Amino acid sequence: MSTRVIIARHGQSSYNAQKMIQGRCDESVITEKGEKQAQLLGEALKDVKLGAFYSSPLQRAYKTAQIVQSLNQYKPSITVMEKLREINLPEWEKWKKEDVKREFPEAYRTWKEKPDELKMTFEGEEFYPVLDLYQQAQEFWQEIIPKHDGETILITAHNGINRCLILTALGMSPAYYHCLQQSNCCVNVLNFTGNFGDSVQLESLNQIGHLGTPLPDFRPEQKQGLRLLLVRHGETEWNRMSRFQGVKDIPLNDNGRQQAEKAAEFLKDVQIDFAVTSPLSRPKETAEIILKHHPDVNLTTKKDLEEISHGLWEGKLETEIEAEFPGLLAQWKAKPETVQMPEGENLQQVWDRAIASWQEIVKENIEEGKMKTGLVAAHDAINKVIICYLLGLESANFWNIKQGNGAVTVVDYPYGLNGKPILQAINLTNHLSGGLFDKTAAGAL
Repeated sequence: MSTRVIIARHGQSSYNAQKMIQGRCDESVITEKGEKQAQLLGEALKDVKLGAFYSSPLQRAYKTAQIVQSLNQYKPSITVMEKLREINLPEWEKWKKEDVKREFPEAYRTWKEKPDELKMTFEGEEFYPVLDLYQQAQEFWQEIIPKHDGETILITAHNGINRCLILTALGMSPAYYHCLQQSNCCVNVLNFTGNFGDSVQLESLNQIGHLGTPLPDFRPEQKQGLRLLLVRHGETEWNRMSRFQGVKDIPLNDNGRQQAEKAAEFLKDVQIDFAVTSPLSRPKETAEIILKHHPDVNLTTKKDLEEISHGLWEGKLETEIEAEFPGLLAQWKAKPETVQMPEGENLQQVWDRAIASWQEIVKENIEEGKMKTGLVAAHDAINKVIICYLLGLESANFWNIKQGNGAVTVVDYPYGLNGKPILQAINLTNHLSGGLFDKTAAGAL
């Protein structure tokens, strides 16, 4: 059983443009800019065969859905779902964000720092907006996923409910509500392997390339902070063959160099202030190709960003591994955190060194009063454990994260070293294929 889920946010609304809080208020309408965004989203999805199309009942989301539907060649019917309604913030609806910050300073601080602990009163009853929305998202999945085995479905909804859909699908804590960016008419892709509660792969988060904007902007109010562009190396011949490479120093193949060139073109207009890479040749060459457009940037290496050591698995295909180590490969695919690679590493060892190295990069480059952007080029396993860590997940969630060759992940630190980072985008591959889905090799590490 499998279900591919595409989650989109509505186009810009009148309240978005005015920086007002919408919540469940249905007065906000899609703007002219929002309609254009919805048309671009529809163009990106026009050839996708959809088994079902679900929309929030609020008009800004439903209008977006109608525009997308009109452009899709299969013309799927739209089912309106109450469980896709936006977060309920009755005390703040129709307020400007700046006014809320001024009039409700303590509550707003809780909203930003501990969103799952925010309380409000509605119709005389106290409730927790984020926790209620989180439960609403769970109920949506429980109802919908069993109906669509083997299909692709599309959801058009809102910032808050989209976040909770992703949080609940991956088993993330609601405390990470603000760590997932959702731009207007962005696309997220989730791959369910079974029913809700079974493993789900986050293929991508907050894609906006179809809108003509490569990366999400820094927040308008942001005056300082650090942005890290986490890139997986381009394809190698062993990736293509599904041969395990680990710390074997396998170079990029021709396709891998082309992927690096496309990543370089994708990032050429992005200000890059520093760059760090694993010392292995495949990420190092990927970084060097990207930095051709940034000749003044010095590339440094960190050994702890090297790929996982597969030990005696390295150089082998899955059939060869199964023959030599019966059952261990199946265990790696089902419970990766429990596997000790023969004469190699386990995931906890990789986790410890990768996270320590990542934190070093952040600490070394975050500067008060400055905005900086850095490139970090590494590997599949390294990138996956870093992203798991940033999402509050564990090594057991290793397979929940997709990292394509040449993909770009964007992580912002707007609140300093000790503040929660924001995952602005994960596994962007639009620059490689021109489409919304990751079509890179599904080869070995």
